[in-house]
Amino acid sequence: MRIGIDIGGTFTDFVIFDETKQQFQTFKLLSTPDAPEDAVLSGLTQLSTSRYQIIHGSTVATNALLERKGATTALVTTTGFRDVLEIGRQNRPDIYDLFSRRPEPLVPASLRFEVAERIDHQGRVLQPFEAETLSPLIDQLQKRQVESVAVCLLFSFIYPQHEQTIAEQLRQAGFMVSLSSEVLPEFREYERTSTTVVNAYVAPVMTRYLGRLEHESQAHDFRVMQSNGGSIRAAQARREAVRCVLSGPAGGVVGAKYVAEAAGFNQLLTFDMGGTSTDVSLVAGDIQVTTESDIGGLPIRIPVIDIHTVGSGGGSIGYVDAGGALRVGPESAGADPGPVCYGRGGHRPAVTDANLLLGRLPADHFLGGQMRLDVKAAEQTLSDLAWQAGLSAHGSLSLAQTAALGMIQVVNAHMERALRVISIQRGHDPRDFTLVSFGGAGSLHAADLARSLRIPRVLIPPNAATLSAFGMLAADVVKDYVQTVMRSGETPYHELQALLEPLLIQGQAEVRAEGVSDNKISLEPLLDLRYRGQSYELTVPLTPNFTAAFHAAHRQAYGHSEEGRPVEIVNLRLRAVGRLDRPPLQPVAFQPAHPASPFDRRPVVLLTGSEMVPLYNGSELQAGQTVAGPAIIVQPDTTIFITSGDRLGVDVYGNLLVEVQSK
Repeated sequence: MRIGIDIGGTFTDFVIFDETKQQFQTFKLLSTPDAPEDAVLSGLTQLSTSRYQIIHGSTVATNALLERKGATTALVTTTGFRDVLEIGRQNRPDIYDLFSRRPEPLVPASLRFEVAERIDHQGRVLQPFEAETLSPLIDQLQKRQVESVAVCLLFSFIYPQHEQTIAEQLRQAGFMVSLSSEVLPEFREYERTSTTVVNAYVAPVMTRYLGRLEHESQAHDFRVMQSNGGSIRAAQARREAVRCVLSGPAGGVVGAKYVAEAAGFNQLLTFDMGGTSTDVSLVAGDIQVTTESDIGGLPIRIPVIDIHTVGSGGGSIGYVDAGGALRVGPESAGADPGPVCYGRGGHRPAVTDANLLLGRLPADHFLGGQMRLDVKAAEQTLSDLAWQAGLSAHGSLSLAQTAALGMIQVVNAHMERALRVISIQRGHDPRDFTLVSFGGAGSLHAADLARSLRIPRVLIPPNAATLSAFGMLAADVVKDYVQTVMRSGETPYHELQALLEPLLIQGQAEVRAEGVSDNKISLEPLLDLRYRGQSYELTVPLTPNFTAAFHAAHRQAYGHSEEGRPVEIVNLRLRAVGRLDRPPLQPVAFQPAHPASPFDRRPVVLLTGSEMVPLYNGSELQAGQTVAGPAIIVQPDTTIFITSGDRLGVDVYGNLLVEVQSK
């Protein structure tokens, strides 16, 4: 058995693939935020076998960063550079905010230490490091009960020996150590220091968490999803925890690409709406990867899937701000207590309460009927919200329904803005894409979002609510390497190949060590290039015509290129991929064309008012059948809502394809 597990803010998702029977099983459990591993271990008790492989996406590292609950961490750096972490960059997200403040560094000034050593920009030793000078520093670290140490010396990405000497002594003294020359051997002191510190800060938390899971789950193979869309063994995830900060959303993008390509679509906007947040990404043939990301204002320069996240989910809370405007999110009711309709002690209205009251979420079919929702409680809390906002009943709608419809329109606006950021603002036309909707709450909103952006169709995979966990089963082994070289764009191709050779050897060996045979390993050399005088780079494949590729990439990104201007090679990169066997998607034959039959009709609030709308059982829809909107399709793990003019069809893989009527 292979098990994909994704911990979300509200639910923990399980996808189980039985390789012998070639069958899938999925289920969801409420997350346990105080001890996320409890939900995982509880789910594993439902298995009928003791031999299985786990691929796990975890929010533990992310939460430790956002909540500042990581390990007590110290920083060791070159004399004169202890405050790089606090100085940072001069840019700020809110440029007109006169009271803007940077996030506090993860390492306070009292735990930032300097050592006497110096390397120049060409890797020459200007001041040797004296190993015996480290003893007083170790004494200070022990007195201050430091658990983890980040070591980031000047130009160590060229000459790592000083960092390695320091690490050897610190590890002998019992500290966990993160070296910048191992985590991110790349120039830019602030970003390299920040990334190394983040790794040191969350590594002990991940070590404890994964250690307990590995021990108590007794899985014969335990892998962890990375932010770059690939998986690694748990041992590496403990050492390089920063690579797993966005692992759950990455699994969703990988899963969306896999199922959509099988259905014949490769231009995708992925839309993952869960209980706490919404994650969106763009796939233009290939998954988009970036090295410019941050979590909670802390830069992380490792390669991650380019995902944009907003605090809009099924648990996002509606409220009235100081100016009397209706707002939704980013605060979420989460799993405990959850939306009011869960009956677990919640008292503020959430998006799920709004969908329930509008009739779009049938109370008796939530989670396949395992969890009945409280309509009266949702109605009461939305009535209270309407009074606070000064709303009045609209037409035939009640006061509570008016507030619910307002909440849906507000949260849709947030999510539409997120989709615009990754598409229109980056030069892509949404009309050329298919919106892949997944997550427990996504399919209630997807058709309306597609209509607003003029996206022609929505693809909803089978078991859409657990697609992120499924994506972990479809993920390959992926390892990324970087080395700053700072060369002229006129450097001969064969010289660059020679410089890349150590990375090629390392990548091949480390992917092979993950249990991948050589014939399933592919190595993709890349270059970071820029025009001389620019501050940031574009990444292109390393080919004999790499300068032409850079000019084309610059033209695509910025609308112009300057072929006569000198080009600089900043970094060599390598992406090593080990292809793993993916769970097969089994097509079925189209059935004779007979109309789908609804099992009920119920009142549902649309923009035009309340109508009696048919409800269909999604598990009974067969390939080739179609459903005309307005309609609600009920599935065990999600609910799909389409409105007038939309048409839903079922393909041979069980995907629901919604052809969206444009405005």
